[in-house]
Order: sequence, then C-alpha cells, then structure tokens
Amino acid sequence: MTEVKPATIVLDGQEVAIEEGETLLELAARRGVEIPTLCHDPRLVPAGACRTCLVEIEGWRRLAPSCTTVAADGMVVRSANERIERHRKTLMALYLTDHPAPGEIAPHIVDGSEVHRMAVECGAPDDWPRMAPIRVGREDHNAFIQFEPERCILCARCVRYCAEVEAVSAITLADRGSRTTIATADDLSLMEASCELCGGCIDVCPTDALTEKLALALPAPIPDKLERVRTTCNYCGVGCQMDLEVEREANEGRGRVRRVLSPPAGTTTNDGNLCVKGRFAYQFIEHEDRLTKPMVRREDGLLHETSWAEALETAARGLLGVKARHGSDALGFVSSSRCTGEENYLMQKLARAAFGTNNCHQCAAT
Repeated sequence: MTEVKPATIVLDGQEVAIEEGETLLELAARRGVEIPTLCHDPRLVPAGACRTCLVEIEGWRRLAPSCTTVAADGMVVRSANERIERHRKTLMALYLTDHPAPGEIAPHIVDGSEVHRMAVECGAPDDWPRMAPIRVGREDHNAFIQFEPERCILCARCVRYCAEVEAVSAITLADRGSRTTIATADDLSLMEASCELCGGCIDVCPTDALTEKLALALPAPIPDKLERVRTTCNYCGVGCQMDLEVEREANEGRGRVRRVLSPPAGTTTNDGNLCVKGRFAYQFIEHEDRLTKPMVRREDGLLHETSWAEALETAARGLLGVKARHGSDALGFVSSSRCTGEENYLMQKLARAAFGTNNCHQCAAT
C-alpha cells in the first residue's frame, strides 16, 4: 500500500508539516518564527488589515498577509528578507506620520504603544513630518473608557472583539475615507449603546487610542517602580486571571494598583477576557471603609481590632451557643458567589460536619 506523504511547506529554508486549515502566521508561530502583526488576535477571525505580517511566497507577485493566507502543500515561504524588511520599515514610518510621538501617549503608558515598539524593532525612521490629526473625537461621559481618535490606525481589533467575542457590536467603523473612525450607532455614548464596558477594546488596541480613564486620573508613574502581578479576580467564582499593574512605594509606601490588565489570549482559562467589575472595580482596595484586620464586638457594643485566633474563637463560641440553646437547625450558613468552588465546598462541609445542619446556601446557587 502506497504511503501518503504529509503536506508540507518550506519556511525559511526548513521543510515543515502542515496542520489542516492553519494559516502561515499560525504555522510560523508553531515553529517559533515571529512575524509582527498589529491587527491580529488569536480570538478573532483574521482580517489582514494592518499589512505588517506580509511574507514572500515563491511564485507570487505580491507579498501575502500571513494571517489570512492558508498554508498549502508545496509553498516556499520567506518570513524575512530584504524586500520584507524594506516594506515593514516604510509601512511603520507611514503609521508614525499620523501617530503621536511616544512622549505624547497617555502618561500611564510608560512603554509606548505596540506601534512604537514595532517601529523600533524594525528600524523604521522616526524623523518623518507628522500630519495634523484628521479624526476628531468627543468626550464620552462613561466613567471608564477614553478614546483618542488621532492615535487610531483603524485596525478594527476593537470592533471585531466587540462583535466576535463579546457579541454586543457596540462600536463600529464609522464615516468614510480619511475621516473613518470608531464610533457607536448614531454616535451615542457608550452608556446609551449596547456596550457592557468590559474594557476588552482597551486590551486589544495596539495604539493606546483606547485607554482607562481611571488610570489617566493618576499622576504619571515612575517606570522602574512598576511591576505586574498575576492574580485571581474575586468578584465571582469563575476564577478569571488578571494582571495588576502595581506602582511600588506609592500611596504612602503601601503600593498602589494603577490598572488591571488582561493576560495574553490563550494563556488563562478566561482567555484574556474580563468583565466590567474585574477590569475597573478595584477602588475598594484603597476604600476607607474596607476592613483589613479581624474585629470583634466587645461589651460596649463597638467593634475592636483583635487577632485572627480570638476572632475565630469568638465566632465558634457564638455558633455553638446557638446550637446548644436552640438546636443545630437554628443555624444557617450563607456563602458568597465571590468565593471559589473549593471555598464554597468548605463552607457546606463546615455546616454539615461541624455543626450538623443542612441549612447552607450560596447566592449564586452553584
């Protein structure tokens, strides 16, 4: 029986087996070959809009977008050569002509936008004259998302994310020609549109045209004082992962969370997606009413700071007292949907095994 030879291409001189349906960009990433791109996101249908990922295919007259070109048996592909390098330098230089200089980006964006970083990596000249902004925006009275249209390169990542991932289609490409911009239907505020204020558009924007108003209100950070901390959102039991951008030694030396960032797509169970609470509702960390130490109510009727050992002993003594006087079914245990599944399991275990009651509930009823 004749053995069927697997489909292959030649990528930068190396023969590579093809996985069915994968694009040249996906194949290159699988092989560890980095091809720059601005409009691509693995969660979205490829659009081929930014033209930074062009590669050379033998026999093809023009360079091809690797994000939308499906690998085919026998292709000979080059991801880098003099022709591709010249194209990327020219393309990035053109992007820079109507894009603010790094120092003009929002003060909390200390490392520049993806456009700036990619321009530096490919060696694009930065001395071209900059054009006056054509796209002019207006202030939106929502509390979280700021849009600066002069920074936008119309890659449409935000529009596609809103439609394909969030499935709300709150924003779209509006107007025509050089005045094309990102807007809502009838130019409504995000508060009146179908927007869920999840901030996913901020996460996918490669130019920082979309930024966080909460972070803009803070003083400019000191770059070497910033660090990112991976943590778990505690607003529900899903367990979404997120990265906190923390400024060390700020806020009277305690440190301060400046903003919440999404982990890269495909690296966490939530695939880099967050809801409005996970991304923007972190002010409780510094709220003056937040309890940060255990407290018990003394005979004077007031709460007093104490140790964890005394607080737990006081709670246990009170619960056992109710059980002794009125029976175990006089007790009820209520857990929170903000707890993890494991924590909710421990709560019902405590109710049933330690106190002998089945009166246990959790507000999400999971």
